[in-house]
Amino acid sequence: MKKILLIVPIIISAILPAHSNDISAEIDVATSRLMPKIIEWRRHIHQHPELGNRELKTARYVEDHLRRLGIEVRTGIAKTGVVGILKGSQPGPVIGLRADMDGLPVTERNDLPFRSRETAEYNGQTVGVMHACGHDTHVAMLMGAAEVIAGLRNKLKGTVVFIFQPAEEGPPAGEEGGAELMVKEGVMNDPKIDAIFGLHINSRTEVGTIKYKPGSIMAASDWFEIKIRGRQTHGAYPWLGTDPIAVAAQIYTGLQMIVARRSDLPKAPVVITVGRINGGVRENIIPEELTMAGTIRTLDAEMQKDVHSKIRQVVKNISESMGATAEVSIDTKAPVTHNTPELVEKMLPSLYKAAGKENVLLGEWVTGAEDFSFFQSVPSFYFTVGGMPKGMDPEKAPPHHTPDFYIDDSRLDVGVKAFANIVFDFSK
Repeated sequence: MKKILLIVPIIISAILPAHSNDISAEIDVATSRLMPKIIEWRRHIHQHPELGNRELKTARYVEDHLRRLGIEVRTGIAKTGVVGILKGSQPGPVIGLRADMDGLPVTERNDLPFRSRETAEYNGQTVGVMHACGHDTHVAMLMGAAEVIAGLRNKLKGTVVFIFQPAEEGPPAGEEGGAELMVKEGVMNDPKIDAIFGLHINSRTEVGTIKYKPGSIMAASDWFEIKIRGRQTHGAYPWLGTDPIAVAAQIYTGLQMIVARRSDLPKAPVVITVGRINGGVRENIIPEELTMAGTIRTLDAEMQKDVHSKIRQVVKNISESMGATAEVSIDTKAPVTHNTPELVEKMLPSLYKAAGKENVLLGEWVTGAEDFSFFQSVPSFYFTVGGMPKGMDPEKAPPHHTPDFYIDDSRLDVGVKAFANIVFDFSK
């Protein structure tokens, strides 16, 4: 009799599928069934984009979906943010999943049946509005993950906090917003989040793939403004004045020399870009004042401080040497986005389940910035999901923040499965 009892478990294990107790198989099935809806959600949001701190319709769309799933919902966080809280059937960790909701002041240029025709006011101008950075796909993927995870809540250990964030691209002038304001209003503390995860679609990474990188992955974003004061004179007699335009030209070159000759680039990249120069009103008048402004991107905190110091030094020395004065102001918009190495190592198997191990690739530095970095008071992991059509040359794929930006939404399941597998694997 004892021999028979010993044999029975072996027979049963042979009959059952190898993955019968693996929740990832259930995630795969649920996500596959949900894919038509996920694409529908994405296209609806794409067709109706809203700028930062103005995502009222998008927020309501998300709220209605979460309520239908029986998830606790909190609204009006950081103005238009939505947070869903799903408690599992068993105690365990609190996991944050984040998606950003805002569009950009870009006029869409394509023939898609769901292309945006929306307009809005931005900095006093009427502009087109477009999801030119893929936030529509982020929202749809997190909505999908919420539905998949909610359907498996009887197997969930712990709590999931679904964070739908406004104004990642920055709030309107004079307003607070984005991840920084959500943190200030307590999104990380009620309930207290133990680890947080986010993703970003990429128009130059092939669909079906995921890219990741331990440590620093996305740059700190600082915005600077330099106000140069010279002495106005007639354009025919430049020696009678001090030309702030000539000073600005020298400062521009000096800023680029910080990158090319004074930064330890093998340690981490540095970018200094002047995006705006304003000065003068008439062709034959050398103006009194000029303003130049731009962005600084660094991927190391010490290098960030060093670059700030060198910019101030360059501006002071050049302006004084040419008889002008200048003021520099630097505003940090987002810190470096940093992936906790131990968390990355722990969660890589979850990404393998979502995309296949051969499709999960080690990525590189990105000089773009992300305010996801404000959530990083706890261990965090931010990764990239491919949105470029298969076989397309990445060099020909329209980049983010452009009118021709395009995402193939046929494999949004990869992001949904990644989020869902992360939740269940982290809480094991």
